[in-house]
Amino acid sequence: MNTAILIIAHTPLASALRDCAGHVFPDRLNDVYALDVDPDMSPETTLELARAIQVRSGAQQTLLMSDICGATPCNVAQKLINGRSIKLVTGVNLPMLLRAVSYSCEPIDALVSRALAGGTQGIMTMAATAPQEQKKFAHAQEHRDHQQ
Repeated sequence: MNTAILIIAHTPLASALRDCAGHVFPDRLNDVYALDVDPDMSPETTLELARAIQVRSGAQQTLLMSDICGATPCNVAQKLINGRSIKLVTGVNLPMLLRAVSYSCEPIDALVSRALAGGTQGIMTMAATAPQEQKKFAHAQEHRDHQQ
């Protein structure tokens, strides 16, 4: 059973994330929907559009993803949650979306866990250069840190 994924976010983030997911998973894009919320769009209009997308998807399960908790896209998405077949995660990012798309055939609760893991695991601090390219300094030879 595939789950519909509906991204509700401030313009143009929802469409941009959907386009990126399509670049990685072009064969699964039919189950991913985007609703860009324009600054002048009322919450009522946004809710109406979101409900129409959900009905049009025909999916038995829907994972809603929004950008910022407490903002209009998230507030609208909260009105769609029914606790059984519609779940919401906020703070959507590309790793979260890609994880959700790749596991969209799992039950909704497992899919939520996968999406959250993908979102958090996709955030990390990186070195300015790869360790093998860093210059060796005289004092660095005395300090033996091992990287794995």
